[in-house]
Amino acid sequence: MKRVTLTFDNGPTPGITEGVLELLSARGIAAIFFVVGQKLAGPGGQALATRARSEGHLIGNHSYTHSVPLGEKPDADIARREIEETQDLIGGLSNADKLFRPMGGGGVIGPHLLSPAALQILRAGKYTCVLWSSVPGDWKDQQGWVDRCVADVASRDWTVVVLHDVENAALPRLPEFLDRLNSMGVEFRQDFPGDVVIVRAGELVNSQASKIVA
Repeated sequence: MKRVTLTFDNGPTPGITEGVLELLSARGIAAIFFVVGQKLAGPGGQALATRARSEGHLIGNHSYTHSVPLGEKPDADIARREIEETQDLIGGLSNADKLFRPMGGGGVIGPHLLSPAALQILRAGKYTCVLWSSVPGDWKDQQGWVDRCVADVASRDWTVVVLHDVENAALPRLPEFLDRLNSMGVEFRQDFPGDVVIVRAGELVNSQASKIVA
């Protein structure tokens, strides 16, 4: 059986995240929402994150501004703001793992993802830092992302999918995508395979760490 951990980045987005939540609820799927601090602090952000958590989804940290990969900004104060200010806003909505996903700049895994200062903050704060295995480009290719992601899921035993609860991204074709995964007999998971976990509760657990730190 194929396994999928379904994640949504860059929200919460009023008018979009509600639709995503309704579709997931109708299908009994639990996902992870990696939120942007500025959006969480904006109008309706906290209410949407609170709703997501109350409906069984996990809330993870996806930086405060989502403006530049942390590996391209080595300053420790920038890393601290991007990570810790967002975590403060998440507050009690966090689970024990304190999930963090670095801004990817398009989904490429490389040394631009984290600075040494960012990695130190994640370790000291006992965060769990997770990456991904499928970024099908829902925000830039409405025609192709579903087929691309289904192919990714078919090619792996366990796929960590990155979609986006923002405008002009996953929502319009999300029902089709979920139906296709359902027809494949996919098992939806809310945990992560070891190959995408870089730091777990502050401990380095993956040799890829050296590849994603500038």
